[in-house]
Amino acid sequence: MDLYLKQLKNRYIKADRKGKALILDEFCQTSGYHRKHAIRLLTRKEFRRKQTQHESRGRKKTYTPEPLLTPLKHIWLAANQMCGKRLKAAIPIWLPFYEKSYGALNGSAKTQLLTMSEATIDRLLQPERIRFPKRLGGTKPGSLLKKHIPVKTDQWNEQQPGFVEADTVAHCGESLMGDFAWSITLTDICSGWTENRAVWGKGSQGVIEQIHDIEHGLPFPILGFDSDNGSEFLNHHLLRYFRERTKPVQFTRSRPYHKDDNAHVEQKNWTHVRQLFGYYRIENKSLIAKMNDLYQHECSLLHNYFYPSMKLIDKCRVQSKLIKKHDKPQTPYQRIMASEHIDSSQKERLAAIYKTLNPFELKARLEAKLKNIFSHVDVQLKGRRTAI
Repeated sequence: MDLYLKQLKNRYIKADRKGKALILDEFCQTSGYHRKHAIRLLTRKEFRRKQTQHESRGRKKTYTPEPLLTPLKHIWLAANQMCGKRLKAAIPIWLPFYEKSYGALNGSAKTQLLTMSEATIDRLLQPERIRFPKRLGGTKPGSLLKKHIPVKTDQWNEQQPGFVEADTVAHCGESLMGDFAWSITLTDICSGWTENRAVWGKGSQGVIEQIHDIEHGLPFPILGFDSDNGSEFLNHHLLRYFRERTKPVQFTRSRPYHKDDNAHVEQKNWTHVRQLFGYYRIENKSLIAKMNDLYQHECSLLHNYFYPSMKLIDKCRVQSKLIKKHDKPQTPYQRIMASEHIDSSQKERLAAIYKTLNPFELKARLEAKLKNIFSHVDVQLKGRRTAI
């Protein structure tokens, strides 16, 4: 049949309109094909090879998991299991350190890792996501200073670093009774630079001491401070701390019962605190120093220098659908270095710190310190269960 079709096709191409009609009549009568199908067979340029039973259709795969999955998995796990969009931006940052720690990659594997799309990254990591799958609130309203600390109604200049949101996270387990550890989170809206500190209870003096410590480590001065309505922030001590200085800080608060007003820091509460310490109850006061050591060094360096994040740049509603647009994922360090509001000496200091870092070593130290902290937490939990 193939030989007959090939000979018929040569006659069909050379024939005029009437000749083509006669050839079509002959071919349809001989083969029983529909006229349109017969035209397709006679006019196509080449015959399609018959597909075998075990042969897959479609385009051949460009990225095979064997040589790529090992470095991709190491980077993905060390980078807190990022999504494909963020991981694509993280791979060029992490890959040189991977080669230092685990050995050099061949040229083709390295090129494929740097050029693969977000969808390909998610597809290759899908089996690993299945293998490594990823409560109480403790904010007590502070009503004494609500008349003195205004609700934030104006729009801050989000293109300039220094306007921060603040919140606290309770490490209370299943009960808010008694004393336990709290984590303070400060997030810069422009760059996403985030710092955390642990404090025992929510006393105003302890909170101010940790905010003061955070402020000294920031690569920019605090220009605006926005918090929720918790009593740890709405107090005279913190109000004086921000207002009685040469350049007073704009101190504002969110609307009561509107968590979305502090959406930036609420997101960091999960990525920077809950993913580290979970929902365990931490009631050993001696662990505060260890938590702060972890927050100030490994946690801060990893999140601010090596973990890209996306910023929402536009949001519009089209009928019932909300369409969001995000910028290219960048680390807070990259955003700070690109900002025109940060002086050159500060940028040189940050660049010098960056040159001394290795994210895989930071991740290993972080895991070791977490293991040490949780060993004390587990002892407490076992002791409580025995007592019960």
